[in-house]
Amino acid sequence: MESKKELTVRDIIEICEGKLVCGDKEVALNNFCQDTRMIKQDDVYVGIKGENHNGNDMYEKALENGAKVCILQDIDIPEYIKEKYYDRSIVIVKNTIYALQELAKYKRSIYDIPVVAITGSVGKTSTKDIVASVMAKKFNVLKTEGNYNSQLGTALTVLRLKDHDAMVVELGMNNIGEISRLTDIVKPTVAVITNIGTAHIGILGSRENILKAKLEILEGLQSEGKVVINNDNDMLNKWNLEKSDIYDVITYGMENVSDVMAYNTEFSEDGSKFNVDIEDKTYNVHISVGGNHFVSNSLCAIAVGRIFNINMPDILDGIAHFELTKRRMQVEKLENNVIVINDCYNANCDSMKAAIHYLSELKNCKKVAVLGDMLELGEYSEKLHREVGEELVKDKIDIVITVGNESKYIADEVIKGNNASVYEYNNNQEAIEKIKEIMKDGNVAILIKASNGMKFQEIANEICK
Repeated sequence: MESKKELTVRDIIEICEGKLVCGDKEVALNNFCQDTRMIKQDDVYVGIKGENHNGNDMYEKALENGAKVCILQDIDIPEYIKEKYYDRSIVIVKNTIYALQELAKYKRSIYDIPVVAITGSVGKTSTKDIVASVMAKKFNVLKTEGNYNSQLGTALTVLRLKDHDAMVVELGMNNIGEISRLTDIVKPTVAVITNIGTAHIGILGSRENILKAKLEILEGLQSEGKVVINNDNDMLNKWNLEKSDIYDVITYGMENVSDVMAYNTEFSEDGSKFNVDIEDKTYNVHISVGGNHFVSNSLCAIAVGRIFNINMPDILDGIAHFELTKRRMQVEKLENNVIVINDCYNANCDSMKAAIHYLSELKNCKKVAVLGDMLELGEYSEKLHREVGEELVKDKIDIVITVGNESKYIADEVIKGNNASVYEYNNNQEAIEKIKEIMKDGNVAILIKASNGMKFQEIANEICK
């Protein structure tokens, strides 16, 4: 592989209009880090100004810990620092996040590689994990770590490019215009949209606006690039019928007729199985995680793998052995036939329903749903929490435990359905005590899910000791 240009301090000055306070312009920019506690020798420290913390004030600690370069904003560097750290480079820019994005945009431009960018209301991270696993059968893949999909996280991901020959990135957003900026940085060759749901509807106001925000990913799509969409999603299905003549669209699904379709699906605590027909041949697909949504994610991975001419046995192996980011449908089997499904990283109405349906499919055990508030839903909060309650009734979950102010609407709908035991609590500790009591009888499956702000990992940690 041809060697790629190494970024230097000079690039910060020229690309980001940075001002060199001290040090050498030719110093290479290696690992970027915004946390002084994580700084390693010769790293680049980036001061990030947040709502409650200003990382620019911590630059001296970063230098003490070995940072070779500091990129900072809105700060004056005293003379004693320049003298003490004469062998380090300090650059002042107008905005550090913007500077990182511009550096990332430049770095992407010097890599002629396939880039798969993934967005959607639900399933971005898990789809990214499966797609990257499939792509890794043919390429040296760089992928987004965890859910590092923000304006800052995406730039930091791209800046990790080294000897990679493919990249799979996850693009997140809270508002209109954010994905537009991210897709301009990553310039995808394949754009994936997993679905259009209700995440952030309290901010964006409608699913139509959410669709508009997600479709911004197409602004950066390279010429002859392909679009991969979940054809079972009502809004994407409608968009495809209207726009398929403009873009090269590949569809996947389980219900609507699609280019890649699953049938004969089976679910258990050990995962999911389904069949798919590719070029008149039937393949058996196995996923180590259960639930319809992971079948959907796997279909997406098959569609992407086919774009890059990865053979089906390798695609199937990539799906079977992918590693899921933690706290997303993470299944743990405990003593006394107790299964804990830890899906507590985040939640919205669509992912709640999917997780509940997966729980309902498990056989020969009592089913317990431990659910907390879904956040950022605004005026739609009551309606969407009630929809979750209706799903619990429809799927005949045995025991429902709720924590939080908004979850009272979930409990209310289940109580109306009169087919489950319902326990409402104000805090996680009360819920933990009840869960432990239920676990004593054994033979139970427990789903733990809420928005990240509810800190349900506390519950998972305590009951999985």
